[in-house]
Amino acid sequence: MARTIKIDNALQKRFAKQAKKSTPRELVTYFLILCEGEKTEPNYFKSFPKKVGKIIYDIEFEGGGISTIKVVEKAIELRDKSKQKYDRVWAVFDRDSFKANSFNSAILKARANDIKCAWSNEAFELWYLLHFHNRVTAMNRTEYEKAIEEAVNGKLGKKTFEYKKNSTAMYALLNKIGNQELAIKWARELAATLLGEQFANYNPQTMVFKLVEELNGKSEELNAELINKYEQGK
Repeated sequence: MARTIKIDNALQKRFAKQAKKSTPRELVTYFLILCEGEKTEPNYFKSFPKKVGKIIYDIEFEGGGISTIKVVEKAIELRDKSKQKYDRVWAVFDRDSFKANSFNSAILKARANDIKCAWSNEAFELWYLLHFHNRVTAMNRTEYEKAIEEAVNGKLGKKTFEYKKNSTAMYALLNKIGNQELAIKWARELAATLLGEQFANYNPQTMVFKLVEELNGKSEELNAELINKYEQGK
């Protein structure tokens, strides 16, 4: 499924400059996203804007119901076998109840094979909660549902919201009453506390913000690559 999403000012200006000479063509960027979860994560990421600016994102989703290390191994396998050259390959998984060594090994294996990881400790729902609160103390996954419900109902002023794990409405809801910019800021601050490679010891923690920034056209690293790709293909 192809989508076109927002690009930052630097890339927009580059397109505008080139447009004075000729009409810039659309630039397709290929993503492969492997998710541990079958519905929650894919439903969230599929909800991002589909047409903004001149960059077309062609995104494939795979996975579901597999362990942390299997997500990474599947990502490597699909990338290496595919005839399509992907600009980004992401593995999305949680710590959950997986053993610390398995969780840490999955992240290190992804890093060694140029696979980006949007991992969370303990659960993906931490990313949702950060839209409302700067969560800096540990939680287990069973506590997140209640915390999200309390945060949403607090914003709504009524107790009508019940969190459903596989909901297709979370992206829209979070954008309406939450604050994605603060979620990114707070997630980045948590990431700054990481030391060494014992990732399982850091709860709460989520790297989902890095993938979100790319899907929002806010990643300086990706945008620099897109500029280079565009100029080489002129």
